[in-house]
Amino acid sequence: MSELADIGMVGLGVMGANLALNLAEKGFRVAIYDRGQANRAALASGAFGTSFIDCATEDALLEAIRPPRALVLLVPAGTATDTALSALAGKASSGDLLIDAGNSDFHDTRRRTVELEALGLAFLGIGVSGGAEGARNGPAMMAGGSRAVWDRVAPMLTAIAARHVDEPCVAWLGPDGAGHFVKTVHNGIEYADMQMIAEVYGLMRDGLGWNDVQSAGTFQDWAQGPLASYLVEITAEVAGATDPSTSLPMLDVIADKAGQKGTGRWSVIEAQKLGAVASTIEAAVGARNLSAATALRDALATPATAPFGLDGTTLHQALHAGKVIAYAQGFGLLARASEEYDWDLALADIARVWRAGCIIRSTMLDDIAMAFEARPNTSLLTAPAFRDRLTTTLPALRQTVAAAALAGLPTPALASALAYVDQLARPRGTANMLQGLRDYFGQHGFERTDREGSGFHGPWVG
Repeated sequence: MSELADIGMVGLGVMGANLALNLAEKGFRVAIYDRGQANRAALASGAFGTSFIDCATEDALLEAIRPPRALVLLVPAGTATDTALSALAGKASSGDLLIDAGNSDFHDTRRRTVELEALGLAFLGIGVSGGAEGARNGPAMMAGGSRAVWDRVAPMLTAIAARHVDEPCVAWLGPDGAGHFVKTVHNGIEYADMQMIAEVYGLMRDGLGWNDVQSAGTFQDWAQGPLASYLVEITAEVAGATDPSTSLPMLDVIADKAGQKGTGRWSVIEAQKLGAVASTIEAAVGARNLSAATALRDALATPATAPFGLDGTTLHQALHAGKVIAYAQGFGLLARASEEYDWDLALADIARVWRAGCIIRSTMLDDIAMAFEARPNTSLLTAPAFRDRLTTTLPALRQTVAAAALAGLPTPALASALAYVDQLARPRGTANMLQGLRDYFGQHGFERTDREGSGFHGPWVG
């Protein structure tokens, strides 16, 4: 029995192989299965080879794991995951645990939870962030499913998680799809954060006339202090890199077209369904879509229309303000989903999980965790520490968006962040006109400021 594996790993691509190595390094015995024999052989013959049991078939995989079994799947989201789960479910025993650690749509995770539990199997959906490096050296992990089921594998997953001041960046967050939803919103915030960074880089390049070396040095400086984060750190490295084949700045040879795998889009779709606002994420997704319209962009290309006239300090504060607003929208979306799906998400715990291992890790998350600890069910923007941050930085965001607009330089995510705060700051906005128009052409009715109730109509309705 001692020779049996503690856990199984299905799918040995970059993420799966690195998670398997992480588990092996922490002293766990891992049964590995992949249709590609070369992927299995690479692990079995490597430095931790004795910690792996190479399984050529699904039957061999199940026989190699100590019951009740726990198996982690890291295969492409969607149909491939359904196929893999179905194959294993047909062979597994009652009480066995299947763990989807891929980038799955949380709706799929909710469906799979019901289907697998009906077969007597346990199921967890775990969002894993940090890329290949995180998987190997310590990812941030967001678990959804039964708490009792989570407790079965918590020691193993805690052992391989990233650490922030020795606190593991892994947590059970709620039932069924909670973990995968939190990972989706993490990626949505990542989209917004990267888009704002790219916009500020563009203002440095096209507004201030800086070369990439100047931009790299500035981002390197910004990686200390309130903007300290993984994304700002690697922005400095990307901006300062040289292409080895041409000796040109690396950014000069990277095509101006951004790809995406869908999780940012999922965040926007879910925000719309839930009636939450994720305008910075929406702007980031739209900007990536528009980047692919190269023929249209070439046809409409025009030079900047006016001097930009700002400085690096103003851009620093503008990025700071935008980042705060993007986080506020992301956590607002999490809060709305928690209410809708009865997940009881602990926003402070989510902030703590994101402090290390994941792509959006930053020093700001410590303050976010403390803010939600003190006031669990409020907007981040109302927390004193973040209200003070915006008081200091919002003027710079306003200056930056205005100067960029006058110069013809695009800042869609920064501009959407500013519009969001400005709309929140108006006790009386313009929705009264919208309601008047809706009532005029559709007799939809409206509420009045001087009477209780709803369903009132204007004089245009006979």
